[in-house]
Amino acid sequence: MKNRPLSASVASNVPTPALGDHAAHRGALAAVFDYIDLTKPRLNLLVVVTSAGGFYLASSGTRPMLTMIAASIGTALVACGAAVLNQVLERDTDALMERTRMRPLPAGRVAADDATIFGIALAGAGLALLYSAANLLAVLLALATILIYLLIYTPMKRRSPLATFVGAVPGALPALIGWTAAAGTASAGGWALFAIVFLWQIPHFMAIAWMFRDDYRRAGFPMLSVVDPTGSRAGREAVVWAAALLPVSVTPTLVGISGTAYAWVAGVLGMALLALAIRFASTRTDASARVLFFGSITYLPLLWAAMMLDR
Repeated sequence: MKNRPLSASVASNVPTPALGDHAAHRGALAAVFDYIDLTKPRLNLLVVVTSAGGFYLASSGTRPMLTMIAASIGTALVACGAAVLNQVLERDTDALMERTRMRPLPAGRVAADDATIFGIALAGAGLALLYSAANLLAVLLALATILIYLLIYTPMKRRSPLATFVGAVPGALPALIGWTAAAGTASAGGWALFAIVFLWQIPHFMAIAWMFRDDYRRAGFPMLSVVDPTGSRAGREAVVWAAALLPVSVTPTLVGISGTAYAWVAGVLGMALLALAIRFASTRTDASARVLFFGSITYLPLLWAAMMLDR
């Protein structure tokens, strides 16, 4: 038998843990990203914005910045926990839709039991942080957000297109939670913020429903874009609710939490959003729905910024 070179013999006896460690590191990192993905971070960034804005507008500069940060994080944790638990409940229908089938749960990268524990832990931590940083009313509103989202909206999605309007309630509550966390009460200003976000969501949702109507049909969700494949009902709802948003968006000026400059900005932004909704209702194309979608996600941060700058 040939003798191998000494260098080869030595090399063959040297352990190579680096490759295994690297693979394990990559696997752990991928798992972390999967759990982050379960929280829908891009969607819940809006929760942080609306909650922090509500707190800032209610505080009149008298509450510490750290309290606002803690209350906003608490609200975000509640929203993230609800998002995780929602995906646990909808993992079967998510597997049927092209845009959601590769999410961690339907793709099998995260177990449903693990995701459930994770979601409950996030929501529980958020409620505890809100209680310590704010008040009991903010906690109760956050708890209502979870219950409406998971126990009413989620099962209703499989039964009725009215689920879209029910789902707008927990979507709008973070603004009111932020307000009550600072003010201690759900006064007119907080309800004005709630109403703006509630109305804003309908044109936003109608655009999404139209863009992904085939996915919703496959999953058996009776969205307006599915029960009325012509798109006329979805377009009409987008226009009606965008039109209703226009006068409601100036109520912060009427109740004294923003100035006249904000009202002008709100009017301009509202007219622009209404024009996009009318265009979508007229054409009912994927392109017009996409423009309405991006217009809507631009509208709300700009409105919140104008409101806070002209407080």
